[in-house]
Amino acid sequence: MTVRVARWSAEHPWRAIALWVVFVAVCFVGGNAAGLKEASAEDMAVGESGRATVLVEEGKFADEPEVDNVLITARSGALDPKAAAAAATDAATTLRGVPGVAEVGKPIPATDGSALLVPITMSGDPDTASERVEPLRAATAQVQTAHPGLRVEQVGGPSINKALEDTLGADFKRAEVLSLPVTLAILIIAFGALIAAGIPVLLALSSVAAAIGLSTLASHLVPANDSTSSLILLIGMAVGIDYSLFYVRREREERAKGHGHVDAVEIAAESSGHAVVVSGAAVIIAMSGLFLANDALFSSLAVGSILVVAVAVIGSLTVLPAMLAKLGRWVDRPRVPLLWRLSARNGKGRFWPAMLRPALRHPLVTLVVSVGLLLALAAPALGMQLKFPGTEDLPRTTPAMQAYDRLAVAYPSNGTTHDVVVRASAEQAGAVKAALTALAGTAGKDRLFSPAESAGPEFEVSPDGRVTVLSVATPFTSRSDEAVQSLHRLRDDLVPAALGSIPGVEYAVGGGVAESEDYAAHVWDKLPIVVLFVLVLTFLVMAWTFRSVVVALTSILLNLLSAGAAYGLLVLVFQSTWAEGLLGFTSMGAIVTWLPLFLFVVLFGLSMDYHVFVVSRIREAVLRGVPTRQAVAEGITGSAGVVSSAAIVMVAVFSIFATLSTIDMKQLGVGLAAAILLDATIIRAVVLPSLMTLLGPANWWAPRFLRGRGRHAAPGRPVPPAEDREPELVPAG
Repeated sequence: MTVRVARWSAEHPWRAIALWVVFVAVCFVGGNAAGLKEASAEDMAVGESGRATVLVEEGKFADEPEVDNVLITARSGALDPKAAAAAATDAATTLRGVPGVAEVGKPIPATDGSALLVPITMSGDPDTASERVEPLRAATAQVQTAHPGLRVEQVGGPSINKALEDTLGADFKRAEVLSLPVTLAILIIAFGALIAAGIPVLLALSSVAAAIGLSTLASHLVPANDSTSSLILLIGMAVGIDYSLFYVRREREERAKGHGHVDAVEIAAESSGHAVVVSGAAVIIAMSGLFLANDALFSSLAVGSILVVAVAVIGSLTVLPAMLAKLGRWVDRPRVPLLWRLSARNGKGRFWPAMLRPALRHPLVTLVVSVGLLLALAAPALGMQLKFPGTEDLPRTTPAMQAYDRLAVAYPSNGTTHDVVVRASAEQAGAVKAALTALAGTAGKDRLFSPAESAGPEFEVSPDGRVTVLSVATPFTSRSDEAVQSLHRLRDDLVPAALGSIPGVEYAVGGGVAESEDYAAHVWDKLPIVVLFVLVLTFLVMAWTFRSVVVALTSILLNLLSAGAAYGLLVLVFQSTWAEGLLGFTSMGAIVTWLPLFLFVVLFGLSMDYHVFVVSRIREAVLRGVPTRQAVAEGITGSAGVVSSAAIVMVAVFSIFATLSTIDMKQLGVGLAAAILLDATIIRAVVLPSLMTLLGPANWWAPRFLRGRGRHAAPGRPVPPAEDREPELVPAG
């Protein structure tokens, strides 16, 4: 199939290119016209905290207006009360005239006299308050100019959200700006020619554009998340460039052997094109495992990833052969003199044979030592903790977050709160209120909760009287063990005891601590299901592709080893503090909750790129009758250039994401970069060759029904006579 498609594209290049351009344009324009449907709170609901959120949504509570603040502190020394009061009066007068300000409250002094806080109630939709905070910033800047001896700052939820949006926007823009020249530079080094280097980038970018449009259309079936477009860019650049590299390098090799342009394209389609299809299928299978998590976030990420991989595979099989056939030898123009001579060398070089020598000469010792080291690196993953990042984990590079830190010092928090949400009939409202009052009194006597208010608890009741919310405070921070203990005390003991006797009542305990705990439990609960699904289907695809149960099984084991090592490295770096200064983060003592499950499927899919390509080259040599040890050496050294180039591109792009400000992007970037680096070096150059050398002919064992015929036969098995076989397109030698 890959040969037939490539042959048609090579013989009709302008048609193939025009169809690809139309396809990308229709996808992108159609997606923009349809608009994006984002996931709702109900879609994102997970666990008991998710049920609490749904109950609150059903209550149709009136939206609380957003409140921002002006914080007035001294630049040094003690705060002058008179100067601070004058600045507060000036701020109140100025802000009352700003559009979008509903009310300016009275100044609130800090208990230690170190600050003065002016609350600002904003009008309009609370969900879009951050979009309207800029006029408030400008007014506060005017007050600051008028009072240079003081520090006058805008701080609050809307200001922090706006600063975070600005920071993330600048981060991703910088990542996009950096990734393209870095990628191009690596590809120019790999190919030694500008056009050859530009083709993979062009295919990757067009695949990303088409996939973003398709994912927007798909959001009307599977609601989208804010992170989907960023993931499409990340995965699309990685696989799009990988697939093009595999194809272009093989086509150049065949032209260097004397084949014509169309013949070289066909041979590349038979070998590298087939590897691209298998690799793409493996990535899609891995990503589809995210649907089993039954989670709107993972489903959205799965849709985006699957679409961009599928588009990249289609592009590499259609428009890429057309471009190569049309360009011919112009693909190697204009040449970069020194780099061209290095990239055009046909010799094996010295580096990779030297790297392979221990694995080929002493395979058992090499395998034991290398696997032992990787298992030692993976061991810290057994102590992995999962938590949601909070306000304390946001980057401190923005004025809003620096002001927040000063606000937290001057007005220390009293801890965190849990929300007890109850739904019952309106006739039971009195019984619910009495039960919640008793609950608040009982909790107030427990050391895990804040003392009960003398005036009694405050309730929030929905307009129809059916949903009631009680906030129960705990004096501990959200990350503390005591806060988690207080959550379980409420869920396991206090709430059932208070509300269990009321017939027909429905209740749930939510809040920040509950959301973090529920999502961590959700990930740990779904991870085995997703892992099993990915392993089983990947095993079947690999066994059918290589006609070998052993190759399929070793592929699974090596990828598990790579993923485990990446997990262990993440725990070593981010659950400790030793790398904080190096990577510019503050340790939260845990890994971001959604990362382990997502990281597994991404790593498992992407690492198959290299594995399929390398094992395909080894199998080609074995099919020609080359002994296993020599076939392993030929396959790995023959694919070393393209695999190394692809790995360097991936590591470079992922490392750029590790420089972003937020802790979740840092962990994702470091995890992906480290795993790809380990997979492309230790796994490919040490573990894989030593294992395949030890197994020898046993690598290709398969039951009779799987052995196939002709070029699909398992290596080492009897095949039909030459006149009965379909012709080989892979040249001998």
